[in-house]
Amino acid sequence: MNKKDLLVKKYFEDHSFIESNIKSFNEFVDKGMQEVVAEMGEIIPTIIPQEIESFKIKLDKVWITKPHLIEADGSKRDIYPIEARLRNLTYSAPIYLDVSAHIDNVQRESFTTQVGKLPIMLRSKYCHLHDLKEEDLITHGEDPGDPGGYFILNGNERVLITVEDLASNKLFIQEETSGPSKFSAKIFSERGVYRIPHLIEQMKDGVIYLSFTRFKRVPIIAVIKSLGLIRDDEIVKFIGTDKQYEDIFINLYNSTELKKEEDALDFLAKRIGITQSREMKLDKTRENLDRYLLPHLGTSPKDRISKAYNLCKLIKRFLIITKEGITEDKDHYSNKRLKLSGDLLADLFRVNLRALVNDILYNFQRLVKRGKFHSVKIVIRDKLLTSRIKSAMATGSWVGGRKGISQNIDRTNFLATLSHLKRVVSLLSTSQENFEARALHGTHWGRLCPLETPEGTPIGLRKNLAMLCDITQDGHNEEKVRKLLEEIGLKNE
Repeated sequence: MNKKDLLVKKYFEDHSFIESNIKSFNEFVDKGMQEVVAEMGEIIPTIIPQEIESFKIKLDKVWITKPHLIEADGSKRDIYPIEARLRNLTYSAPIYLDVSAHIDNVQRESFTTQVGKLPIMLRSKYCHLHDLKEEDLITHGEDPGDPGGYFILNGNERVLITVEDLASNKLFIQEETSGPSKFSAKIFSERGVYRIPHLIEQMKDGVIYLSFTRFKRVPIIAVIKSLGLIRDDEIVKFIGTDKQYEDIFINLYNSTELKKEEDALDFLAKRIGITQSREMKLDKTRENLDRYLLPHLGTSPKDRISKAYNLCKLIKRFLIITKEGITEDKDHYSNKRLKLSGDLLADLFRVNLRALVNDILYNFQRLVKRGKFHSVKIVIRDKLLTSRIKSAMATGSWVGGRKGISQNIDRTNFLATLSHLKRVVSLLSTSQENFEARALHGTHWGRLCPLETPEGTPIGLRKNLAMLCDITQDGHNEEKVRKLLEEIGLKNE
């Protein structure tokens, strides 16, 4: 055996073909679920019993155990994948949550409850097959060569397809072939359940406009001023005074009548059609800006000035690129992000946990109205979360209206199974041309297979990861990077 073959053999002794997917699922269960629960915060009902002043329900620690089964006679035992396949069961583990009820800021009730069941990925850390030796796998009716990385729902083996998407929170500037502006810039701002597209355009008169949610083509300087950055000289300081930024003076001149923050907010309120009293108009506009403008920078009032500085930074970048005419390549793989099983399940868990919280609120308030409320325990329905997660994974209909995310695994032969487990699908429509997105890009080398893609309309949009491709888990090292940058002189102003 030559050194090259030996190296590959040694690599696969410690690593699996679909290791990235298994790591992603483990990361979701270890950290992602807890982060989603923390995002929910406190549940504060609007209708509470008359004799108390304040009532809130807190969701604390969340965890899961390994899959087990409760038989009809009430006996409880571990379930292995082969039994789930043969008996048409779902290979899932219970989700436990610590819940506490606080009346008048005093904790009155604290308990652990099962809030649902989560289908478990085979060979992941929470699967009974994890780290079993070859003989033990054969004893439990499993093929030792099977890589895992899929789920069993009602006896069917289902695989979650990796989704390829443009990187969030990154500015992409492109040249337009039609429309009123020669260049446009897009940024998809993502935070939790929100993923909001922002569009920056410069019209022929030189004025730069921003569009997002209800705000359609509003002057970007008006938005900056409504966030608290009022002085023109400060705006110029954050953008720059070089010749290539001279268009900013046209924009400042266009917004000279906006002398105060309230004037800018009033101007924006008129543009989005809020027709209430002045006080209400300003509050509603502030609320819209906090929630929907660049949510990845934060959604609280203290983040407004940071958003203003970042808008100045986006204008600076937009003006530099439009003057030089060098746009960014959207199809470069550094501008793409892959959503693995863990990321897809996090999206699903977030939306369905919100539905469970709303159901808890509804049941609680209904019992309070009848005067029959005794404990928070009785208002939590564990079947709601279970059925919604199971339904999405069994049908492939995902949050955000996406279809085909979950598919029955291809068992034609071993290579077909491996290919299916390593499939990557783009969110672009197969009925549209999108020639550049379908083409093989230089940065695919070593990451995606250059040959394996179907013929016909999905060509180039349905791809497969290269055999030795490894995907890094993103999003959990931000704090470390920020601290490192601050240590070497970055000022967080």
